[in-house]
Amino acid sequence: MDFMDLFKKAQQLKEELGKKQEELGKKVFEGQSGGGMVTVMVNGRHEVVSLKIDPSLITMNDLNLLQDLTASAVNAALAKAKKEVEGMFANMIPGISL
Repeated sequence: MDFMDLFKKAQQLKEELGKKQEELGKKVFEGQSGGGMVTVMVNGRHEVVSLKIDPSLITMNDLNLLQDLTASAVNAALAKAKKEVEGMFANMIPGISL
């Protein structure tokens, strides 16, 4: 393989990565905790796009519970997004772990 072929393949890989990143930015992953009392939505870029909290949690005046449920829901959503990202990129660059 000569330098021009290598450069061409690198350009193709760069374009494919850009397309996949754009696609991931449009995907949304949901995480819930407390039986749905806290719901978090994140996109494939691992950005929180939505947070819903059941009003009953606010009236309970239990800050620790609210914090724990929120963290749990965020982590659940991020885990789903991470799994999707890893699956999308797994075959693109063999031998490289994301």
